Amino acid sequence: MNLNLTQKQLGQRITELRKVKGLSQEDLAKLIEISRPSLAQMELGNRYIDVLELVRLSQVLGFSVDEFLSEDYKVESEVWLVEEQGEKIPEKRVSVPEFKVGKLKNVLLYMLEACAGKPNIGETVLYKLLYFCDFNYYELYEEHLTGARYKKLPYGPVPQKMDPIINQMIEEKQLQRIKTEYYGLPQTRYLPLVKADLTCLSAAEKTVIDHVVQQMSDWTATLISDYSHKDMPWLATKEGDFISYNLAFYRELPYAVRVYEDENDEA
Repeated sequence: MNLNLTQKQLGQRITELRKVKGLSQEDLAKLIEISRPSLAQMELGNRYIDVLELVRLSQVLGFSVDEFLSEDYKVESEVWLVEEQGEKIPEKRVSVPEFKVGKLKNVLLYMLEACAGKPNIGETVLYKLLYFCDFNYYELYEEHLTGARYKKLPYGPVPQKMDPIINQMIEEKQLQRIKTEYYGLPQTRYLPLVKADLTCLSAAEKTVIDHVVQQMSDWTATLISDYSHKDMPWLATKEGDFISYNLAFYRELPYAVRVYEDENDEA
């Protein structure tokens, strides 16, 4: 642990992350398996955070431990990325994508509509579905669907900068956040309040999303997380690093979605 950081600084960071996630102290305490008073003392800087608790916090709040403990760590709370402009430069493969905020919002709404209120579709499952939509589309078409960037974290690939976008959608009455329980564990769910703008999604994009939803939307958070851990982009990435979209081209079945011609075959 970075000895330059005080317990109070760590507590403030946890508080900020919890609020951005839309979690109460009671919600977070249940998820990391401590009492609410213990979490409250942790956030105030009056209680030491042990290694196991820090790991659990990173899993629930979606951060890299190394980054969280760095002196210049900042909690993203605003949507600062611009909407896509419609101009594309398709001639070369780009592994660092442009984040298409408007497209991302419509993909989320489309997926939530397609999942039709399935009780297993909490935040974890939703974000893993988004990961497979993004990487499957890139493997097939060598273009980015939403441009979201994913980090390798303990529970699987986690999209970055999602919390401010989700909060913006809630403020704009596009989503409703629901706190519930699933098999006795706290679960965060999102209900679509508006329909996706289908003019923003091409036929190819909808086909990829439909296939992912059809294949995986009945899976539990544990099942889809374990499945993502065997995908080549995850396997080839160091924990805490961004996952390169180009690693999708090294997938093998059952993850590969593109039929590759044998290099030895004659044209």
